[in-house]
Amino acid sequence: MSDFAYAYARPSALEARPEGNSLLLSAFAEEAVESDASCFFWGRLRNSWLAARGLSTLAKVVASRFVPQSAALRDPIVTAGAGLLRFEAFSSCNGVYARLDLGPDALDGEFLSSGTTNVDFNEPMVNALARISRTEPVLLSVGEKEVVLERAEGRVTERKVALPERWIKGLTAVQAYLALMEEKMRLTRVQAVQLVQGLPAGAAKADVFLVLRGPRPSFSPVATAGSVRVGGAHRLRLLEGLLPLCEALRVYATPDGQASAFVLELGGGQQFVLALSADVWRGFSGEGNQLDALMEELPTEWIAGANNLFRGNETFNPTLFAHENGLDPATVDKLCASLSAMGLLGFDLVDNHYFYRRLPFKTQRILSLNPRLKNARALLAAADGVQLVGVGENGRTQAQVRGSGVWHTVLVGVSQPPQCTCTWFSEHQGQRGPCKHILAAQLQFA
Repeated sequence: MSDFAYAYARPSALEARPEGNSLLLSAFAEEAVESDASCFFWGRLRNSWLAARGLSTLAKVVASRFVPQSAALRDPIVTAGAGLLRFEAFSSCNGVYARLDLGPDALDGEFLSSGTTNVDFNEPMVNALARISRTEPVLLSVGEKEVVLERAEGRVTERKVALPERWIKGLTAVQAYLALMEEKMRLTRVQAVQLVQGLPAGAAKADVFLVLRGPRPSFSPVATAGSVRVGGAHRLRLLEGLLPLCEALRVYATPDGQASAFVLELGGGQQFVLALSADVWRGFSGEGNQLDALMEELPTEWIAGANNLFRGNETFNPTLFAHENGLDPATVDKLCASLSAMGLLGFDLVDNHYFYRRLPFKTQRILSLNPRLKNARALLAAADGVQLVGVGENGRTQAQVRGSGVWHTVLVGVSQPPQCTCTWFSEHQGQRGPCKHILAAQLQFA
């Protein structure tokens, strides 16, 4: 029997001896601590089988593509700190967001520091997760440059890879939607299984609405009071292997139906989140739902100062932050948007608060990952890119904004939503954020 297997074959002996945890500092732990890369966490998974099922589902999400032309990616983001491990990922088409949270009750180990890394889930890791048995001891190490899973059968190491820019854009949009969501219904384990059993056959080509008919959840083509819009409902089949294991399923949605989320309470300090974009063809990376808050540039030192205050998974409370630092709440909203635009903020639906990710601090991402905002500022920089036409009695400003060989009429004001004559606005009606022409007019005349 290996030292690793022996250390966990006798948990009662470990608990009985004060120095029991020293037995865990096997070659595995020592390598984690002494490696060139800083180690964020190392330790044992208390319910390794359940955690493996969650991670396998995450890997399933990452490997899925619901839009044929999307590129295949396998890049979970792992954040360690504040007693938590969060594993986040998107489907390759970027329209599905998934997160597995392992809280203090799910972990028996040590957090040496906090931080975030980004690794691939390759076949050796996927296969190792699939083979974990119900009572098998498993060690996990999360470091700056790698994630290591060790079983008695051997060790699997996933090295750090570059974080796709689409993922950062997707993280920005997802947390903005999650922060707006309201809990719509709570289902038992039996109801959760019935939910998947009631999915329409094949790929859903039209919106359906999740409703409760008596105690049983079902899908209807018609919206009713209390129903939840689910675009591309067939994407919920990603949860088939995990739903029979959950203790409860919470269903959330934004008030405007532009996104929905399903939170599986797995017990033992574990929960799994699956968020769906409004439509299969809509990736979260293209939503632009925080562009309004990004229009006003904040001093870089403000953003850098906030970044220096927080560690991985630490709670970020905008109201408390504003009060403690004597800041206007509107300014903190802009600060949240700026931090989110760099991929630094996430949102926990159940606990209803933001959490922090320790990603490389790059303020240039705010513009580079938001081309509509960048193009709007370019229109302002042009000599005649934005021209005032007049202000109506209702206080709405009418402007002409230069387009590609044509001028677009833009209406902006506080009393009604902005409007533009461009194709983008005509197609999306503001549901995917403002177009560059509206942004330019708002920047000019706000």
